[in-house]
Amino acid sequence: MDKFRPLVRQTDLDVNDLICPIFVDETIKEPVEIRSMPGYYNIPPDMVADEVDCISDLGIPAIILFGVPHDKDETGTHAYGDDDVIQKAVRSIKGQSKKEIIVITDLCLCEYTSHGHCGMVDFDTQEILNDPTLEILGKTAVSHARAGADIVAPSGMMDGMVRAIRKALDDNGFPNTPIMSYAAKYSSGFYGPFRDAAKSGFSFGDRASYQMDPGNSDEAMREVELDIDEGADIIMVKPAMPYLDIIYRVKKGYKMPTAAYQVSGEYSMIKAAAQNGWLDEKKVMYESLISIKRAGADMILTYFAKDMAKMLNE
Repeated sequence: MDKFRPLVRQTDLDVNDLICPIFVDETIKEPVEIRSMPGYYNIPPDMVADEVDCISDLGIPAIILFGVPHDKDETGTHAYGDDDVIQKAVRSIKGQSKKEIIVITDLCLCEYTSHGHCGMVDFDTQEILNDPTLEILGKTAVSHARAGADIVAPSGMMDGMVRAIRKALDDNGFPNTPIMSYAAKYSSGFYGPFRDAAKSGFSFGDRASYQMDPGNSDEAMREVELDIDEGADIIMVKPAMPYLDIIYRVKKGYKMPTAAYQVSGEYSMIKAAAQNGWLDEKKVMYESLISIKRAGADMILTYFAKDMAKMLNE
């Protein structure tokens, strides 16, 4: 009976659904495996174009870049310089890669600030300063677009960030650069391994004041609607599997292009269980990703992108 399954299957997973994250690290000369993400690597800038060609050869249509700079400071200065890590990586990909691929750039400041938070900080009160952060996000978006980024992706959950970025892009000659907004980003325990990869752990407090409460679903809908009204072209839910209900509600309610991020903790749990012989890695990888697609995601950011593409291509 297995031969009849494809005829009645309601949801299919395709290579074109996948977006592959890349950590571009200015502090290394060779790829370095991420301790808490088995099988995943930080890539030095001069090797990123080759990595992108390998990803493109698998049929994966898009990547998203995260930068690890040499230097960090309180205001994330190295997020928006024309010669900073992401800007150089984008130019390298656009100039050296043999294949065309969609280049998405993450706009969060946590990788670039010495305190590890996603916005500017009043150190007397330890308050995250929303409005002063918006100007820096706008500058960063423009610098990424100038370097050649196809899509910019703000992930800091600052109020008004999409409007500020859209205005900055429009005012600087990039009206056609789309915005993929992390519209419903939860304050989650699943982000831990990412902080190892991006060297973005925070030095005080947590991010709960600007990321969403895991108990709230109606709030996600309000956040998504605000970002759509401000000009978001694609909306994202993060993490993915713990929030499948949110993905479903967002896609059904707004019918917008919807992304979901299967985050580092989701990846690492499956990897660790598989390494211990507790799970069939390929089967669980596929099952987890098809659940995200079934919930309504049009595209999935996942650290399994290359492994899943190889499996699907077989």
